[in-house]
Amino acid sequence: MASVGSLEEEARKRKDRLRALTRKTNDCDSAREKHESESTEKEKLPRPVFRSYRPQAEELKESVLPRMKPGDVSEEVQDQIQAGKSEHVVNEVDLMNLAPRKPDWDLKRDCAKKLEKLEKRTQRAIAELIRERLKASQDDLVTVVNASEAVAMADNDED
Repeated sequence: MASVGSLEEEARKRKDRLRALTRKTNDCDSAREKHESESTEKEKLPRPVFRSYRPQAEELKESVLPRMKPGDVSEEVQDQIQAGKSEHVVNEVDLMNLAPRKPDWDLKRDCAKKLEKLEKRTQRAIAELIRERLKASQDDLVTVVNASEAVAMADNDED
């Protein structure tokens, strides 16, 4: 039975340690909370800046930026107008250099490569047609040549 008493005593010691541990963690948590609340009070959150929005709340009205007035640009515009009126710039421009020589020069430039390919194909097609005509008329050519030789011989015989 002594063992039962010692078990109860050990259980009581464990409970005491757990209570002490919970008190310690609670104290740490409360200390953290106090520290965090103090640090948040010290560190203020950034305030919003209102450029075009006018807030309704009074505490936000101090964050509103004052309205900016546009600058006077009339002097700059006058300077640009005066610079555009200068006559020496107009006299320097030669209209002959601005106009292209022929109105279709850009079309010819863009189509030149395509026309070269087409020219080669055209020459090949013409040569092939000539060969076909010569083959077809080769029989006729032989008879024409023979007939012309016969006429030439007949002329020689008559002389």
